[in-house]
Amino acid sequence: MLLLLIAFFIDMVKRDDARGTWQESHFSWRIRSVVWAGVLYLVTWPLWLLFLLPGWIAWGIISIWFLYRIARGWLNLSSNRPMPA
Repeated sequence: MLLLLIAFFIDMVKRDDARGTWQESHFSWRIRSVVWAGVLYLVTWPLWLLFLLPGWIAWGIISIWFLYRIARGWLNLSSNRPMPA
């Protein structure tokens, strides 16, 4: 979790350096991915406190979605392609 926060802040700081390049879309993609995952994890946190199994299921689905976002970003980055809007 700490590494995600560090990466998020680095992306926020370095985002302006990529403005106007194809890499700008990657910064937006990463920032949106981390923000949405964080919000979804926070919203589903009560499921862990009240019911253990639904918490596992919710966090599993969120984690799979997050891994998809990471993999798709890396594939486009390695091909020098921007991310979709």
